[in-house]
Amino acid sequence: MVRLKKSFGQHLLVSEGVLKKIAEELNIEEGNTVVEVGGGTGNLTKVLLQHPLKKLYVIELDREMVENLKSIGDERLEVINEDASKFPFCSLGKELKVVGNLPYNVASLIIENTVYNKDCVPLAVFMVQKEVAEKLQGKKDTGWLSVFVRTFYDVNYVMTVPPRFFVPPPKVQSAVIKLVKNEKFPVKDLKNYKKFLTKIFQNRRKVLRKKIPEELLKEAGINPDARVEQLSLEDFFKLYRLIEDSGE
Repeated sequence: MVRLKKSFGQHLLVSEGVLKKIAEELNIEEGNTVVEVGGGTGNLTKVLLQHPLKKLYVIELDREMVENLKSIGDERLEVINEDASKFPFCSLGKELKVVGNLPYNVASLIIENTVYNKDCVPLAVFMVQKEVAEKLQGKKDTGWLSVFVRTFYDVNYVMTVPPRFFVPPPKVQSAVIKLVKNEKFPVKDLKNYKKFLTKIFQNRRKVLRKKIPEELLKEAGINPDARVEQLSLEDFFKLYRLIEDSGE
């Protein structure tokens, strides 16, 4: 019997209805390559294999789970024993659909890694904590990751999932989100863009002129006395371009 590891933040989704809904949101067609993050005991893996996909890669860090997943025995399935928060998704294909019930303790890292692999991931469907889903949408306590994701993807809230649908039940509600690639602004250096965002979100209570030269804020049409949470996506991009051009 496979044992769940607390250190991995594992909560297995056991609701057949929710598993099917997640798979449906991928709009799997013949010839598609799907990448599942954290296959666990294979509950979602088996549902995905009911669809006409060409190839299903499952990236799973837990070696015990890897052996369990391999026992499913479908020729379209390949299990990879790696860390999905660091794995180069684009090494698996040019157009991938990524999906997963993300471990709570590394969900943000996996989503960040998905953005770094955006050139080969036009669509992703993830289960995350409800609070994380709301933050990513920019509706609650927006942080740098929300802006980072929304610069390249539309974040759609699919459904709320209560704790009783998991084993063991988590202490918080979960949510399914769908990321649809829609690059709103042309950012070439993603690491530099992340650096800019993390810096501007430090000391959130400070007004922007305490962090960024006032002349740049005025050039971007932004009130120097505004705070970071008052900025729009377009504001972030305009500031980033101006700072990049000025060499600040």
